[in-house]
Amino acid sequence: MTTPTLSKIAAACAVLMVLGSCANTIRGAGKDTANAVNATQDAGHKVKKAAQ
Repeated sequence: MTTPTLSKIAAACAVLMVLGSCANTIRGAGKDTANAVNATQDAGHKVKKAAQ
């Protein structure tokens, strides 16, 4: 293989790794947001029960 071919393969691998890590970050942020919403709803229900 020539140097330009190896460079292209290395660049493609780097792009795939970056995109893969972005997808994991987005999934993690989505889970964190969902957990925050659930916690807020639970707190609201507790306050509602306490007020009754």
